[in-house]
Amino acid sequence: MDIPSNPLELKAEADPLEASFDSLLAAEEHEERIAALETGLDGVKSDVEAIRAEGATMRERIERIARTGARPSLGSDEDRAPETKSFVDQYLRRGLETGVKSFTATTGPDGGFAVPREIDALIARTLADISPIRAIAQVVQTGTAGYRKLVTTGGTPSGWVSETAARPETDTPAFAEVAPPSGELYANPAASQAMLDDAAFDVESWLAGEIAEEFARAEGAAFINGNGTNRPRGFLNGTPTPQDDAARAFGTLQYVASGADGNFASVSPEDRLVDLVHALRPAYRQGASFVMNSSTLARIRKMKSDDGAFLWQPSLAAGQPATLLGYPVVEAEDMPDIAANSLSIAFGNFRAGYLIAERSATTILRDPFTNKPFVHFYATKRIGGQVMNSQAIKLMKFAAS
Repeated sequence: MDIPSNPLELKAEADPLEASFDSLLAAEEHEERIAALETGLDGVKSDVEAIRAEGATMRERIERIARTGARPSLGSDEDRAPETKSFVDQYLRRGLETGVKSFTATTGPDGGFAVPREIDALIARTLADISPIRAIAQVVQTGTAGYRKLVTTGGTPSGWVSETAARPETDTPAFAEVAPPSGELYANPAASQAMLDDAAFDVESWLAGEIAEEFARAEGAAFINGNGTNRPRGFLNGTPTPQDDAARAFGTLQYVASGADGNFASVSPEDRLVDLVHALRPAYRQGASFVMNSSTLARIRKMKSDDGAFLWQPSLAAGQPATLLGYPVVEAEDMPDIAANSLSIAFGNFRAGYLIAERSATTILRDPFTNKPFVHFYATKRIGGQVMNSQAIKLMKFAAS
């Protein structure tokens, strides 16, 4: 090959070679970068797949927890206390008392057993969910049938003095005894022996639900209208008066008239609801609720203020109750419909005003003989109730005055 003697010619021939070399180097670097990116993408893909797998696992766990929460359960055999497992498998399913007596006591001359704590707690939780008055009243657990509580009704057990002055004797406070009348509440659900023999049948959840539903229906009526004979005394049982707290006798509830016989007042009916709220002392308004049935509530939900706004305000967040004049409403179907002189609306702080006393243990007697081929479970519980503080609950009477 002829080598040019002119340096300019030599440079002219070298430039294309240098450019080609640079292009080759650039292409190699580009390929290396592509390879690196592909490697990185493989890592990202692996991370994405791992995140997706973890998300699927978490979603499955959440769905399983939701399914479990939708129906109360006492857990697997491994999670159960020994007394619960023995009670369910031996006594409820098969009627065998062997192994049960060592865990739970027999009750009464007719036999039967005290329900294990786990099942009794499940009954109590269900009762609190579906029994409207129980959910807002004060509930105490007792070990015996009788329960008494002293409440003060007056007196001046305090005073003001200077640092060195003598302490004069104060008035003696007056007390009243509250002894809620009680009765034995019972339920008698039944299941076939074939159902009990089925291992997939959740005996404890079924039994707790059946007992709680019957108890809630009966006690809900007693806490409102019970006459106190072998049952609680309801807060509507008595003769209310329009007298205020200072003049009214202890244990007597005050009522506010609606303004018309068997109806709301024809002019500004919402004003009487405001009067009912403010008849309650401010100390009790914190935590107060309206109590009425669905029919009365339907009437009130249609009421509007002078500016056209509904008195009823729907809930703005999940789990929060709708309100009337800023206070939650409890629907209790045992409250009377609106009629002449009816006491169809109650407003008050029921945790301060109404006391529920119950013997803690529910007892069950298994009866496979009365109604063959069905097995009955005769469940009993002693429950009492009474107005504890008559200043904490007010009523609306549908009368002119």
